[in-house]
Amino acid sequence: MSVQLEGVQEACGVDDVSRVCSRVFDWSGNETLAGLSEWFIDRPFRIVIVAIGAWILNHLARRAIGSLSDRIRVTPQNPHLAQLRRLGAEGDQENEAALAGRAPARAEAIEAVLKSVVSVVIWVLALLLILGELAINLAPLIAGAGIAGLAVGFGAQSMVRDFLAGLFILIEDQYGVGDVIEVGDVSGTVENISLRATRLRDVEGTVWHLANGEINKVGNHSQLWSNCVIDVGVSYDTDVRQAMAVLDGVADTMWQESEAGSGSIIADPVVQGVQALGDDAVILRLVVKTDPMSQWQVQRELRLRIKEAFDENGITIPFPQRTMHMVMDQSNNVDELGSP
Repeated sequence: MSVQLEGVQEACGVDDVSRVCSRVFDWSGNETLAGLSEWFIDRPFRIVIVAIGAWILNHLARRAIGSLSDRIRVTPQNPHLAQLRRLGAEGDQENEAALAGRAPARAEAIEAVLKSVVSVVIWVLALLLILGELAINLAPLIAGAGIAGLAVGFGAQSMVRDFLAGLFILIEDQYGVGDVIEVGDVSGTVENISLRATRLRDVEGTVWHLANGEINKVGNHSQLWSNCVIDVGVSYDTDVRQAMAVLDGVADTMWQESEAGSGSIIADPVVQGVQALGDDAVILRLVVKTDPMSQWQVQRELRLRIKEAFDENGITIPFPQRTMHMVMDQSNNVDELGSP
């Protein structure tokens, strides 16, 4: 019995004895044949099992990512903004179409990135397991890969940060192509979003390339609805209530035109009243809710109509002015020579 055990250990090793090797040795009694059986039967079989398992896992993971991508395509709107949509542009088919139009692009980018990352991770792990089955010492490889990864991590940490930030921008739908956004002191229309950078074109036509990792705060003028805020100054001798009525009339006229289908106002305008008592004027505020990206056009048209309406009603928009009070000294002063 001990002789047979020693033979198995010689042929198949002491630790982790292969069942195929031991059975071939029991059947043939040949150490060489038992050792070859491990290399040509047992290890290839385990390598095939690892490869098949990696393929199945990769296939399932890619299908799960595809399902996530399909959900993004089917439900393009951000659920966290659903209530704002109902309060704002409810039933606005143009906004729905715009969001639905950019949803496939977001879904495609997210799907491609996640599938690539998952496939690389799964097959790298499978390769390491296969190398372990081939009795290759993985310690130097892992140590070398760790050193190389550390060096690459220090050198490319900004790129990794940009990559992760771009991924979350797409997943959270912070903005999309065609949106007007503000990033720091730069504002413009989004022309392209990649995982590394965002390209903007401002009103003067200048193209800005912004690294996604550097975008800490972004304002989007193009989601759901916008507010058009107009502050108008009138002189202190103006009947403020009359001026507010004129403002309300101008805004209400544009609102009725929008309801008829010829404008971009989506809610009844509100004259909020006296916003401030300035040095030169009484400031009145008008707030109008509009379609996304239409607030600037509505502001320009409203300012024109307000100026015309104020002129018709004799309401003055004052220029900067100051009231000076001069106090004269009435006492009789004596000059330096002592004369009266």
